[in-house]
Amino acid sequence: MAKTEQAQLDPTAERLKSDLENYLTTRLGGHTTIDQMRPLTGGACQDNYLVDVQVDGGQQGGRYALVFRSDKGGSLLGSLSRPEEYLVAEAAYEAGVKTPRPMWLEADSDYIGRPFYFMERIDGRATARYVVRDRELNAYRKQLPEDLARNLALIHSVKPADVSSDLIESLGKVPGAGGKDLALAAVALIREYLLGLGEPHPALELAANWLEGHAPATDEVVLVHGDFRTGNFMISPDGLHGIVDWEFAHWGDRHEDISWLCMRDWRFGKIQKEVGGFGDRESFYAAYEKASGAKVDPTAVRYWEIVGNVRWAVGSVQQADRHLSGKDRGIELAAIGRRTCEMEYEIMRLIEHAG
Repeated sequence: MAKTEQAQLDPTAERLKSDLENYLTTRLGGHTTIDQMRPLTGGACQDNYLVDVQVDGGQQGGRYALVFRSDKGGSLLGSLSRPEEYLVAEAAYEAGVKTPRPMWLEADSDYIGRPFYFMERIDGRATARYVVRDRELNAYRKQLPEDLARNLALIHSVKPADVSSDLIESLGKVPGAGGKDLALAAVALIREYLLGLGEPHPALELAANWLEGHAPATDEVVLVHGDFRTGNFMISPDGLHGIVDWEFAHWGDRHEDISWLCMRDWRFGKIQKEVGGFGDRESFYAAYEKASGAKVDPTAVRYWEIVGNVRWAVGSVQQADRHLSGKDRGIELAAIGRRTCEMEYEIMRLIEHAG
């Protein structure tokens, strides 16, 4: 790292850099230096750094372009720890999902005070404005829904029977399929979080009542990404480079992921493009069905879309509380909090539309 770049690191980051160099030197059996360490923005619950690692000697000697990922100190409902997230990313990578290869997990907090891991750095950009509006993507944007549908099908190809016992333990008890248990469990969790908000939200209470009375059956339990949306995949004019951010993964209903990508809040101004701000539902559903061999139920998508809006409304309240309580002050957290009413309005619109 150039001296000018090193000078830009605050004392905490300098200490982290030194601790990681010592850790990797011991783990990899070769003298390790971090030539660049730059913080990345956008993580709600994690610290992410772009790092260039040089390992001299040992069996893993060489140069690595990586991202370092660790806990920030806050968390949102349903979020995984970094060791749990690592196991999910590893399972997805092995299933053929286009996602960065996770590397060098450390679950012990003794080294830097919290668990962490690295992952390969990939090309592309994930910012919403770039994905839905930038002219250089005009040609590829037409292909994007099909590529995402194919990768989502690969994610959903990961089933409880196919994974390690460690991943089963990380993601908790596997829910039963063929009934309404998954949907009703989602409603129960929503009620639990509503009680924990410490303030009334009548629209969300109404939504919970509606969801309980309209719970659909789940055809099959699959690995669900949990945050499959614009902003969590890296693309360029050359194509899709990778799906990222697995912190909300869990066993669930495939329609959860499909609906989350279709939520109004993730269209970023392109309201008529109901799939992520760049595609239409019918084409995306057809591409997913072709890739997965599973039928998409539009009624189930709508149900889980309401669930998703309730979850995001609760999450936005929690984000604001992190700022207002002084736990993790930031203008972004405060701004997210005022979005709660937008989700509440969308919930009412969706329920009215569903009849």
